[in-house]
Amino acid sequence: LYRYCFVFALGYLTVCQITRVYIFDYGQYSADFSGPMMIITQKITSLAFEIHDGMFRKNEDLTPSQKCLAVRRMPSLLEYLSYNCNFMGILAGPLCSYKDYITFIEGRSYQLQQSEANGKEDTKYEQTDPSPNIAVAQKLLICGLSLLFHMTITKTLPVEYNIDDNFRATASWPVRFFYLYVSLMAARPKYYFAWTLADAINNAAGFGFRGYDKNGVTRWDLISNLRIQQIEFSTSFKMFLDNWNIQTALWLKRVCYERATFSPTIQTFILSAIWHGVYPGYYLTFLTGVLMTLAARAIRNNIRHYFVESPAVKLCYDIITWMATQVAISYTVVPFVLLSVKPSFTFYSSCYFCLHIASILVLLVFPLKRTEKGSKKHESIQPVWSTKLEEESLLQKNSYSTTNNSFSQKQEITRRYQALKQ
Repeated sequence: LYRYCFVFALGYLTVCQITRVYIFDYGQYSADFSGPMMIITQKITSLAFEIHDGMFRKNEDLTPSQKCLAVRRMPSLLEYLSYNCNFMGILAGPLCSYKDYITFIEGRSYQLQQSEANGKEDTKYEQTDPSPNIAVAQKLLICGLSLLFHMTITKTLPVEYNIDDNFRATASWPVRFFYLYVSLMAARPKYYFAWTLADAINNAAGFGFRGYDKNGVTRWDLISNLRIQQIEFSTSFKMFLDNWNIQTALWLKRVCYERATFSPTIQTFILSAIWHGVYPGYYLTFLTGVLMTLAARAIRNNIRHYFVESPAVKLCYDIITWMATQVAISYTVVPFVLLSVKPSFTFYSSCYFCLHIASILVLLVFPLKRTEKGSKKHESIQPVWSTKLEEESLLQKNSYSTTNNSFSQKQEITRRYQALKQ
């Protein structure tokens, strides 16, 4: 049934996308029903898989993340509708797991377990309800700066200028690549604004608290969708995607990559394109992303270890890889912004498909090494977002959910004992 749920939800979303694009407003970024539908599709499919994992699969067949998020009891209608349609995330999300949401609704999100730096569980303690005021204020400040940047700078650096005939004919290659980078960097603040505002709204309602770090400082990034500093200074394709649209990346990993029987990386990128919409530019971007991901991984696995021993050499290596990553990301996402086939191919042909060809040559020259972790079930050739982000996310969520499960079990025992007494 979970497969039927997935196909139906994604199919209905696709019908909505087709209706919006080809009937109402092709090429226009308007606020309409398809945005909330994308978030609800993630929630519906995530919960379907989590219920399947918790109620219809053996525990030993589950990966650590699946065990952590598995739902062992069928939600009531009220719980189901509340999770999918709550006011905090109905418009822009971000996605959260069902267990995290129910834990928050039941008031158990502050019953946490402090962890030592080495990851071992330490003594339990209860904290008073932390205030989200500082976190919300910081995020609103980021929203304001992002909106200001978008309203002033973004319009002066249009991505479409990359395919302007006069610019292509007169500008040198360094100038063209520099403008490519700054124009795509200028296109990002609108996403920073939307995702950070959505995160702040959830935090203001008390949702998004992820416990305390080892210094006792509150952390309000349980459902954060991006890390701006890591995005702008990423030194690898993987690092960029680790920190961009984080919750969607986790959704793709959980419902597609971990369960794919063949070519999980390709399947995951195709699902991402389908979920985003029906513009041809999305498919060009994500198919290009497959090449870039595999090539970047091959280069990193084969040559990076030669440059990490000396701090000076590593600094030079980081600067070079930062420049290469920013250009590669910008080159990849141009069709995502241009949307249509003709302008996208105009851009790529003006660059002689240079990074496509380079990626293919890299894959022919450098082998894709498999680590010991990569040889395990569900983890051969992991997607770019499922290494560093998975380790961090699993560490945090395992500590978080284990404590919540323990607390809920205690509550259940108490309720049963009181019922017996009555």
